Amino acid sequence: MSSVPLASRSRQQRLAWPLSPQLTDLAAAAVVALLTGLDAAVNDAGHRQADWLTWLLYAVSVAALLVRSRWPVAVTLVTGAACAGWALYGHIGELLNLPVMVALYALAVQGGRRRTLRTAVVAGLVSGVVSVIAGKDVAQPQGAPLLEMLWPLVPLLLGEVVRGRRELLEEYADRAERAEADREREARRKVDQERVRIARELHDVIAHTVSAMTVQAGLALDALDSRPEVARTAMRQVRTSGKEAVRELRATVGVLREGQRAASMDPAPRLAQLDDLVEGVRGTGLRVSLHTSLPTSPPTGTGGRELPQLVELAAYRIVQEALTNVIKHAGARHAAVSITATTAGLTVEITDDGSTTDTADTTAMAPGVGYGLIGMRERATAVGGGLEAGPLMGGGWRVRAVLPVGEGRYEGRGRGHE
Repeated sequence: MSSVPLASRSRQQRLAWPLSPQLTDLAAAAVVALLTGLDAAVNDAGHRQADWLTWLLYAVSVAALLVRSRWPVAVTLVTGAACAGWALYGHIGELLNLPVMVALYALAVQGGRRRTLRTAVVAGLVSGVVSVIAGKDVAQPQGAPLLEMLWPLVPLLLGEVVRGRRELLEEYADRAERAEADREREARRKVDQERVRIARELHDVIAHTVSAMTVQAGLALDALDSRPEVARTAMRQVRTSGKEAVRELRATVGVLREGQRAASMDPAPRLAQLDDLVEGVRGTGLRVSLHTSLPTSPPTGTGGRELPQLVELAAYRIVQEALTNVIKHAGARHAAVSITATTAGLTVEITDDGSTTDTADTTAMAPGVGYGLIGMRERATAVGGGLEAGPLMGGGWRVRAVLPVGEGRYEGRGRGHE
């Protein structure tokens, strides 16, 4: 498969000449040779007729045109000298200047505007001087030198027009190519964003639930013989957690399957479900206290607003991941969750009394290490907030996130429980 971008291939196809430069030069030289040869063979009566010098200049001009694409300046000089030689030699013809006109056209097409202007000035002056010198021996009409100064400008102007059109087409093609590249980059960016989002959702669901299930299964195993009731309670919690994990995984995977829109309509976790989350964590043996001060649901027309769903989802997932890290790494006995809604935004804070000297703990919670902390920061950033995580001075660990909720004042309700 070709690695050339689609826009580049289309531009090349649109701007490419059907013949190669060598074949183009050969075809141009053949046409010029035919027309100029016919004109050189017959001269006006009373003027010098074609002889060996005429045909020598003719042959040099035609031969030079075979390489006009490679050396346009040199070919212009050669054909111009031949044309001047005919005029000074006294050979008159309407098409004897055709080789230099073709060369001037090629020079303008392949060059730049500045070179074309310099060439126009030089070619016009030389043509006028040759006309004056040749006119001393041959009767010339009044004003002929001025006309002779103008004819070299015709092929140069035509070449400028053609080159300008080509440059304009190339500019349009470049713009189209850049636009296509931008669309491809944007599509890749959206795919990457979606992949990160899905990975974050799967991590939040699996890491929390599996960690809780592992601890609960360990409790059940330890209490299986001595305290069977405790073991049964722990296993019930394992089963409940497993069902919840399967439900969330099914909803997440369903979003990936085209046509399964019903799965994506499953409600996202809200802060009102924190009680269930905390209760599940307590089943692992960790004591968790929860204090929330959230906005009430105002009656219609009061001007109040509820928390945005994205902010609630981000706060819920941050609490979930922070508690998961406490279970997996901190070795803590107690954790505290505090969520407060103010006019500035939603403040989420999770602290624990675990050891910060443990290698696993510092590795898992160090900034930039581990998907859990990265995921929490990404969630906070996604809603325009920020997150800080680090050890407390008296021991333990704290995760604190501030999530803006936009303008508006919230009348909060407070509650707390152990």
